[in-house]
Amino acid sequence: MVRDLELSILEILFEDARTTIPQMAVMTGHSEEEITAVIRSLEAQKIILKYPAMINWDKVENEMVEALIEVRVTPQRDAGFDAIAEQIYRFEEVSSVYLMSGAYDLMVMLKASSVKKLALFVAEKLSTLDNVISTATHFVLKKYKIEGVICEGKQNDDRLVISP
Repeated sequence: MVRDLELSILEILFEDARTTIPQMAVMTGHSEEEITAVIRSLEAQKIILKYPAMINWDKVENEMVEALIEVRVTPQRDAGFDAIAEQIYRFEEVSSVYLMSGAYDLMVMLKASSVKKLALFVAEKLSTLDNVISTATHFVLKKYKIEGVICEGKQNDDRLVISP
């Protein structure tokens, strides 16, 4: 069970992972030593997994193809969906795997340097796995909002309206 201080620290880091220990101490009213101990504990418990920077790759000269692949599988006896999900998330190209409700069982998110490489991943690695029944691939064409952050704000038109 996460305590109030732990939750406060998690919320602060989620909002801005660059927040320093002294800043968190001021924000929460606790000592720097206590903040440090809580963060170490959260990391040891695998509650804090990573401190990522959120990057809008569309603004960088970096050709990268992202896709969401819906996967229908046959669950394994005594392992359910976990065993097949583990096989999938171990592939280097895969960034995320989610168990979901609906027509498909798993949502696989991945990145590749080209559509061809992505297609080869699906054809040669993913669809050939035992227990994979079918896949549906969706390419990411544009990102508008990532983890609550708007990628590009709509430009305001400050011109005066002219009426006839």
